[in-house]
Amino acid sequence: MVPSPTNPQQIQQFLSSALSQRGPSSVPYEESAKWLIRQHLLNLISSYPSLEPKTASFMHNDGRSVNLLQADGTIPMPFHGVTYNIPVIIWLLESYPRHPPCVYVNPTADMIIKRPHAHVTPSGLVSLPYLQNWIHPSSNLVDLVSELSAAFARDPPLYSRRRPQPPPPSPPTGYDASLTRPSSADQSLPRPFPPSPYGGGGGRVQVQHVHHQQQSDVAAEVYKRNAINKMVEMVHSDLVSMRRAREAEAEELLSLQSVLKRRDEEISRGLKEMVEEKETLEQQLQVISMNTDILDSWVRENQGKTKNLVDIDVDTAFECGDTLSKQKLVCTASDLAIEDTIYSLDKSFQDGVLPFDQYLRNVRLLSREQFFHRVTGSKVRAAQMEAQVAAIAGRLHS
Repeated sequence: MVPSPTNPQQIQQFLSSALSQRGPSSVPYEESAKWLIRQHLLNLISSYPSLEPKTASFMHNDGRSVNLLQADGTIPMPFHGVTYNIPVIIWLLESYPRHPPCVYVNPTADMIIKRPHAHVTPSGLVSLPYLQNWIHPSSNLVDLVSELSAAFARDPPLYSRRRPQPPPPSPPTGYDASLTRPSSADQSLPRPFPPSPYGGGGGRVQVQHVHHQQQSDVAAEVYKRNAINKMVEMVHSDLVSMRRAREAEAEELLSLQSVLKRRDEEISRGLKEMVEEKETLEQQLQVISMNTDILDSWVRENQGKTKNLVDIDVDTAFECGDTLSKQKLVCTASDLAIEDTIYSLDKSFQDGVLPFDQYLRNVRLLSREQFFHRVTGSKVRAAQMEAQVAAIAGRLHS
């Protein structure tokens, strides 16, 4: 075991040296966790100066021995208005701080561990809900010692051994010696945790009936104290159960709240899209209504004109503005007519009405004619473009 330092500066130097040491005697902690381990120990020593950091050899249950850091010393325990010091050893195992430390009650020679105890085994190993629910990185040594102090205050883990009392003085002549000789059972009976930190106290028993009266008072006090501690433990257990149930309900409500919030956002987004679509449709409706009114007006204006017309030639109903436009109209009409004819031939061939050889012959002839019409239409469009460019240039120069 490496001795512990005595002042804060030496403590910092000791921890820095122990955590940076290399070789067989180095501590087996992760490099990424060493700074946090150092801070946990410094905060612990700052809050509880009665604890001291040390390095010592720890023996695992499988026989492995490893060099680990520990916090050795005493922690305060308030009990019946008096503060006692409980000796403990806090071992920082290899997986610390991701996993909880190992805590042992370390009784002195004049102490024994209470049996049974809710949190301390006969070997001194401490088990607390805080250790079982250890959460990295929020859990730390300062809170652990605070929980230890509170748990020990509810149920002290140590008893003080009864110190052997000197033999009573010889009785005067004429008195029965058995009146002043305490029994062997009275001398060896251990008493509960004393009103002083670590050991004996109280006056010596001189008379047997006074001694029995004190034992009765102590037994009644122990029974009362145990009953109170048991009740406190039951209330604490109920509170923990209720808290866990409420936390579970809160988690469910928070989850439901997130779902409802997400649905509210989806509904709001959908409503906004519907409002925008409604506005767009209203605008389109206005345009359509306006166009409908225009068409109705045109029909009313031109409806009377058709009465004076006897025979209307469809081909001469609409006259083209120039020769190129007329030629383009003819080419486009021929192209579309041939396209419809080829479609009808294809439909007849699929239905089995037209033989295959006749279908191919007609399609070949029509396709050749359609090609010439399309080429002519392309040349007409090019000529129209040149004419338009020339007209624009003439207007610009004029």
